[in-house]
Amino acid sequence: MCKPANIFFLFGVLIFASCKVDPKIIEPLPVSGLVEVVPEGWPLPKYTFSVNTLSEEKFALGRALFYEPMLSADNSVSCGSCHQQFAAFANADHAVSHGINDLVGTRNSPGIFNLAWHPYFMHDGGINHIEVQPLGPITNTLEMGADINPVIVKLQASSRYRDLFKKAYGSDTVNTQKMFRAMAQFMGLMYSYNSKYDYYKRQENNETLSDAELRGYNLFISKCSSCHTEPLFSDFAFRNNGLPVNVFVKDSGRAHITGLPGDRYKFKTPSLRNIAKTAPYMHDGRFTTLQQCLDHYTKGVTNLTNLDPLLQNNGLQLSANDKQDIIAFLQTLTDYKFLGDKRFSDPNF
Repeated sequence: MCKPANIFFLFGVLIFASCKVDPKIIEPLPVSGLVEVVPEGWPLPKYTFSVNTLSEEKFALGRALFYEPMLSADNSVSCGSCHQQFAAFANADHAVSHGINDLVGTRNSPGIFNLAWHPYFMHDGGINHIEVQPLGPITNTLEMGADINPVIVKLQASSRYRDLFKKAYGSDTVNTQKMFRAMAQFMGLMYSYNSKYDYYKRQENNETLSDAELRGYNLFISKCSSCHTEPLFSDFAFRNNGLPVNVFVKDSGRAHITGLPGDRYKFKTPSLRNIAKTAPYMHDGRFTTLQQCLDHYTKGVTNLTNLDPLLQNNGLQLSANDKQDIIAFLQTLTDYKFLGDKRFSDPNF
């Protein structure tokens, strides 16, 4: 016969057990539909997967590595820490990158998409191939602060990564070529070509532009497209756009790579696709709104050293209404399909 105290104890155990939170179930992310894409009317990409043959297993490995904090010296920072999908893989609300030990970098983390068309990487073009691009932030002392050899050792010691490398390459041996080619597949397949603007240009989904958006588009073509050329919305050239030099950083831009005085203060022209989601703006994240960016081009151009010829006649001539129309158009460049594509999401959440 159970005593009342024992009955109460058993009842309490049952209540406690029934109230336990179910363990989190992580659904596997999709890896399907991995095909090389060249949208209609686009130029041929600089990088193709003719040698780095696409496979779901390599893509899954590249995705895991992109979000893996073991790539940093203290296992605290991943590529995904500064490149967030909801921000088109830029770093929302951070002017510059934040690295290990709460260190702060000197440059803004740009969005990641359509990288297969980029002839250079980084704001100064210091890297010229997508398959070695991750080495830059991994070894940057202000970002991930690691030496690549200890990173390889950590990955090789992980049963998870040995399994992922085995599935991708038929061998569980970890090396930099396998690692960076897998990451190139993940990042290189981040295609963004399904914005409202794209649907309008392709005459799909009965998409139209509003009066303000259409006025902004026409203004954009006449005022902005010389540098931000369609359809990629960048010519990927290096230009000085007249930003006052930050006296504390003194970032020389492209000249940091070439050593040429004529390249001082020149930075790679960014793509304006998804621009409404990638604030802050400019190479050092000094502007937080598109309004501030356009204000700079109409009344803020001051750095005359190697100033781009297109800005030498007092910048751009735009009225307040012109700026609002251009901003309305720029908002049509947001690719919500890309921002929500679960294939590029963090597999750990």
